[in-house]
Amino acid sequence: MAAASLEFIGTATTILRLGPFTILTDPNFLHRGQRAYLGKGLWSRRLTEPSLQPEALPGLDLVLLSHLHGDHFDRTARAGLDRDLPVLSTPSAAKRLRRWGFGNASGMGTWESASYTDGAHRLTVRAVPGQHGLGVARALVPPVMGSVLELDSPDDRTLRVYISGDTLYYPALAQVAERTGPLDAAVVHLGGTRILGLTVTMDDRQGADLLDLLTPRIAVPVHHDDYGVFKSPLEDFLATCRDREVSTELRVVHRGDTVSLVP
Repeated sequence: MAAASLEFIGTATTILRLGPFTILTDPNFLHRGQRAYLGKGLWSRRLTEPSLQPEALPGLDLVLLSHLHGDHFDRTARAGLDRDLPVLSTPSAAKRLRRWGFGNASGMGTWESASYTDGAHRLTVRAVPGQHGLGVARALVPPVMGSVLELDSPDDRTLRVYISGDTLYYPALAQVAERTGPLDAAVVHLGGTRILGLTVTMDDRQGADLLDLLTPRIAVPVHHDDYGVFKSPLEDFLATCRDREVSTELRVVHRGDTVSLVP
């Protein structure tokens, strides 16, 4: 199986290295103390420092953006990223990114896919369901997508990585594994984000529910301590998974560090 790793920058910002492909996810480079604007007059102050800035990024093949929120695509990313890079996101986010000059931004409907080749390696990115808010909370948050990245290697082995995006847990997410196949790894957005008293990202219990539902072989938790609106700490998630005896192997990664995505 090809090499695969995740370098954690902060929030949901990671550098995925899957075989010959390098993918940046949810670029958020604001410094500690700066405000992320969340729309509807809402904002949150960053509590942590990202491990690097856009000028220090490696060469990228594409950017994967789960949704257009200030803690996932910020003003620093807008100013500092190469505007010729392919960006895959929701249709509404891609439309706005193109207005901002990111001419290769593409919107993906649920279950749509895009493929890239490098020699004998093939990377397929498939948009999968997500719900950032349920009920009245849906009016406060933008549409979100999860994604499954499949790396097909010359040895005829496939590595399948799920990125949850800022979804809440709901039973229909079972379709992710049913339609794409068994998951080798999952990058899980947590934090139990609360806006105006409403929860709009998974807390510790929902995160454990998701692992029980999809049974990835390993999981890397992200998006859990970077902003004041995050109310469910990583320690709670780890304790909940331990108490429930969740079968997935958890791999915790700190900002600036790298973890393997190979089971």
